[in-house]
Amino acid sequence: MRLCVFDLDHTLVNSPLDLAAMALEMRALIEHHCGPLPARPDRYRVGELIRHCATEAPALSAPVWEVALAHERRAVEAAWLEPGALEALMGAREAGFATAVWTNNAREVTLLALERFGLLPHLDLVVSRDDMREMKPDPDGYRVITAHFGPARDAVVVGDSWVDGVAAAGAGVPFVAYRAKDADLTRWRVTPVARLQDLGALPTWLRERPAQA
Repeated sequence: MRLCVFDLDHTLVNSPLDLAAMALEMRALIEHHCGPLPARPDRYRVGELIRHCATEAPALSAPVWEVALAHERRAVEAAWLEPGALEALMGAREAGFATAVWTNNAREVTLLALERFGLLPHLDLVVSRDDMREMKPDPDGYRVITAHFGPARDAVVVGDSWVDGVAAAGAGVPFVAYRAKDADLTRWRVTPVARLQDLGALPTWLRERPAQA
């Protein structure tokens, strides 16, 4: 089978979700209860803070997840459909690809966004953080996808971030970068097989690309 896997935020759907602000609020909560985290040049990312709670402060895991969900719920209320998203999904299917979403968002918020913008009928599978053992950039979500579809002879992952690219590489799947930041891709050693500025151009690229053996 052939498979096209999409990220959600800033790929199919856009919103004012601010992951840096989310992480800052999570960190403040953790440090309020547990004391300062070690200083470092880079900010702590959401996934790192979640893992820290799981290993060092399990009692804080639920409150920290609530911070994430509150940010996501507010953001989805102001979300909008990314130009070309519907055309990309429909065109991928017309090109012979099954379609899936692989997102770090909660299932509740993911389904709300997909239903609001009429994308859900054009997807064969939705994998949210509720379905994974680890969030992207860990590739675990692709394990869930493979369990559903079986091994794909030809697959691609489409996303806007180095996080998607690293997860795709970990799963052994080519990555299509949609408006991704070149500096981030370089820093994290992500090499896309294609770079798109127009999501609506994806179906043509899929049709013209030779199928993998």
